[in-house]
Amino acid sequence: MKVTALGELLAWWSPDPRGILPLDRLRVTRSMRQSAKRYEVRVDTCFEDVIRGCADPSRDDGWIDEEFIAAYTKLHALGWAHSVEVFDRDGQLAGGLYGVRIDGLFAGESMFHRGRDASKVALMALVDLMRTSGMSLLDAQWCKPHLASLGAIAIPRPEYLARLFDAVAKSDSQATHRA
Repeated sequence: MKVTALGELLAWWSPDPRGILPLDRLRVTRSMRQSAKRYEVRVDTCFEDVIRGCADPSRDDGWIDEEFIAAYTKLHALGWAHSVEVFDRDGQLAGGLYGVRIDGLFAGESMFHRGRDASKVALMALVDLMRTSGMSLLDAQWCKPHLASLGAIAIPRPEYLARLFDAVAKSDSQATHRA
């Protein structure tokens, strides 16, 4: 399946197996907890800066281009895409992540860091936010080694689709698409 954004075609991936991070399986090390004390976490205060951090052309396998940034920035303005931002003690953006929320689902798109463990701190904060807001599914698309070291697992498509159905069926007042 392909989706159109701003006149260009973007690929839509549906890997099988699918990478997810069960909220009760996030591995938080002592050093990650220590790192978290050095940072301030914010949500949705500089979405475009986060997506541009993820789009840094010096990163391996860069895939985020200007049209993609424009499309997701519009999704953010509409209340569907969100960012978790991590700032250092000097108030500089040190890392973050972004994705799309639909009811109990957060579909993570990308994360980046400029400071030690900053992306992990953003992930820790996202999981906490998801737990407190009644969300249930953190979709990572792929189960890459870095995410697996943090607790991500790969599940077959039928299991993913069942979890997705449960997550988006949560349309009560606690689990809407807006953060």
